[in-house]
Amino acid sequence: MIIRETKCKTALSKSSLPGLDYSLNPYRGCQHNCAYCYVPNVLRIQRSEWGNFVEIKTNIPNVLLKELRTKKPGVIAISTVTDPYQSVENKYKLTRYCLEQLLKYDFKVCLQTKSDLILRDQDLISKLQRVEVMMSIGTLNDKERKLLEPNTSSIQKRLSVLKQYSDIGIETSVFFGPIYPTIKISDIPTIIDTFIENGATEIMIDKLNLKPGIKENISRVFPPYKNLIENVTYHQQLYQEIMRISKEKNVKAVYAF
Repeated sequence: MIIRETKCKTALSKSSLPGLDYSLNPYRGCQHNCAYCYVPNVLRIQRSEWGNFVEIKTNIPNVLLKELRTKKPGVIAISTVTDPYQSVENKYKLTRYCLEQLLKYDFKVCLQTKSDLILRDQDLISKLQRVEVMMSIGTLNDKERKLLEPNTSSIQKRLSVLKQYSDIGIETSVFFGPIYPTIKISDIPTIIDTFIENGATEIMIDKLNLKPGIKENISRVFPPYKNLIENVTYHQQLYQEIMRISKEKNVKAVYAF
């Protein structure tokens, strides 16, 4: 793993994602190395390089503080093209330092991660005036998770994060995506129940994004996916069932994009 310390010129980027005004990415690159990640396509990084480097934006807390003084209040997503709680956060604490700056201003913060390291910052997160903790969970099958998301926290640890934040009154949600193609329609009630039992008040659904190179990358680490990921009709039925069950269980479900 190549770790490079860099400087950034800006901290907050305008976001085009629904419900978000700004994105804040303390790192460039990600150690999680998820096989289905679309970020290399977005940032135009060779897929062979992705997961092998992280750039540390060492000055981002100070840059953020200057921008918060002049930016129009809105919703800040931490983060959109990296995981704010990947392993390097243990050492560099950039996400934590950014949260300390955000405590001084009235911006809603949406934290999205696959890591239980977010529990470390419960002291700060609980003090934010408006905050949402969103856990990304694409499956309840941890054996498959280990193949496609090799350096992430276990599914059980992520569910525990949701429960712990929900229990102290923090708004919690699940980014159910990308939905693993091995999930059957009959699995949906159990999955939705599990999310609800662990405190999720909203479920955001995302399909498997087959940008160039992703299908090949997934098939390489998990060959059974080869015959599953292009069944468009089945995916549509699956999403419809998620919406139906969510409505039946009285939990909000929305499409991510």
